[in-house]
Amino acid sequence: MNKTIRKIAVAAGFAAAVVLPLSGMAAEVPVSSAEVTGSTPAQLKVSNANVFNRLLKKEKDPNAAPWEDGIHDPENEATHALQPPKVAYEGWPRTPFGNHVDWVKALNDGLINPRYDRVDPTVEPLVMDLDIVRPVRASVPDVVFPHKPHTQWLHCSNCHPKIFIPQKGANQINMSAILLGKKCGVCHGKVAFPITTKSCKKCHSKPKPADWKPPLSEASVKNPWR
Repeated sequence: MNKTIRKIAVAAGFAAAVVLPLSGMAAEVPVSSAEVTGSTPAQLKVSNANVFNRLLKKEKDPNAAPWEDGIHDPENEATHALQPPKVAYEGWPRTPFGNHVDWVKALNDGLINPRYDRVDPTVEPLVMDLDIVRPVRASVPDVVFPHKPHTQWLHCSNCHPKIFIPQKGANQINMSAILLGKKCGVCHGKVAFPITTKSCKKCHSKPKPADWKPPLSEASVKNPWR
């Protein structure tokens, strides 16, 4: 009887072998060639992990000059006539996030006055000073979404109802969706500060109550043997 016990490795859609002693019998599943040779399948190489996610790629210079940013055409003479960001942002309030400009403070300090309507420059912004608190089931602080700095820039229709349904409990938001460019990630990581390990506290800003306890899972509630 083969008493060897090998670990099951499940990744990228395939499983390695497992041999378990079951009442004097051995159950076997074919071993992948990668496990036998000890090599790493191409789809498992670390260099291939999350290559689709632009949020995990750190920019060499978030404020590169237009002819060096990889977006504008460096062969076009007009590109070189554009003002480099580092010159334009000289003396502006700083932040360690995104392109290192604190845009909310710059707006509140009157350094910029963005047009609220694309067609009519006389339209006044509809500023909504309302914070939405989203409880988080994990031990990290709860999320506080401030409407004010968003509505100073954007009309409500930019987010509602296509991205967020304006109804309590109608929106399922998680970090996976955000990192994949959905929900908050529609803007954050593109035209607003990106989601990084350094920027967590900008959103997760409300500490848990002193008596907070992690909620029981649905399986635990239904399990009569717990």
